[in-house]
Amino acid sequence: MKNEVICQAKTVEAAIEKGAKELGVDPARVQVEVLVEPKRGFLGIGEVQAKVKISYTVEPAELAMNFIRTLVDNMGMDVQITMTDGEDNEKCIKVDGDDAGDLIGYHGETLDALQYLTNLAANKKSDEDDERNYTKIHLDVENYREKRADTLRALARRMANKVLKYKRNVTLEPMTPNERRIIHSEIQKIEGVTTHSIGTDNERRVVISLEK
Repeated sequence: MKNEVICQAKTVEAAIEKGAKELGVDPARVQVEVLVEPKRGFLGIGEVQAKVKISYTVEPAELAMNFIRTLVDNMGMDVQITMTDGEDNEKCIKVDGDDAGDLIGYHGETLDALQYLTNLAANKKSDEDDERNYTKIHLDVENYREKRADTLRALARRMANKVLKYKRNVTLEPMTPNERRIIHSEIQKIEGVTTHSIGTDNERRVVISLEK
């Protein structure tokens, strides 16, 4: 997303500084187009001020951070927000703090919804940047996703042993696509059992059964 302003001042440098301040960014991070070069004139007569167009492209990661910061501020939360680089063009945002748990919800449903909204906010395009690459935002709260993944892997192993012992299928509770992938992946490591999914939409479940 590109923001821009047109500013005037006695010098080009002063106009750039004025425009950057108006956009709220460091002058070193803006793009500058000089529209009018300044002229001193004689005894103040004929003086022409510099006129420049200052533009600043807000990157998806910055939009994502702004979205999360605004959200937690509006909720009155005392949390810490950090961002790191993930794989490919992915950015990982992590929220930590005593109040952060409110952002997780039942089995991460609130967290998943927030991640979806954060990706929408980060990758909102305007007419000028239709060619901009998509940036995937991975959102986590209090390391919930890793803890949940460990819980699901343990569940998969426990239910697989149950299937092998009693020779009966086990149907798990409805899960998100990512959670089902974790179950499928863990079961693939266990000899004698296999998985498939049943149901639709939010009622999609994993069934663990004997391998035929």
